[in-house]
Amino acid sequence: MFTRSELEIKTIAELRDLCRRYGIKPTGNAGYKVSYITSLMAFTAIAIHQMNEGRGLRQLSFEAYQNIGQALDQMNSPTDEQAALIKITMEGRKMQSPARWEQEKLINLYKAKQKLEEVMSLLGD
Repeated sequence: MFTRSELEIKTIAELRDLCRRYGIKPTGNAGYKVSYITSLMAFTAIAIHQMNEGRGLRQLSFEAYQNIGQALDQMNSPTDEQAALIKITMEGRKMQSPARWEQEKLINLYKAKQKLEEVMSLLGD
């Protein structure tokens, strides 16, 4: 991400600001540029290595991925009438209470289904 020459021309204050910006701690003595440069050059490789080791943020298990798919299957697809209500709701039209609460439940369920489909798409790559 950063090249050594790109970092070496920066002052300690600029390097410290970069480290703060990305939440990285300098390696060794914070009074030396090399401490910041080392950290800024290495963090990307370390982050990927940690993910591959299963530390921190990691890939879902196949079972967890399948569970999301099962949830989507269980949610099913909207009927023609539900799709029409979703569409008119997205246009800003609201039903009268107490039916409005059910309308909001339907739209929230639809949005949740869309988000889960997006999750499946993102994790499938």
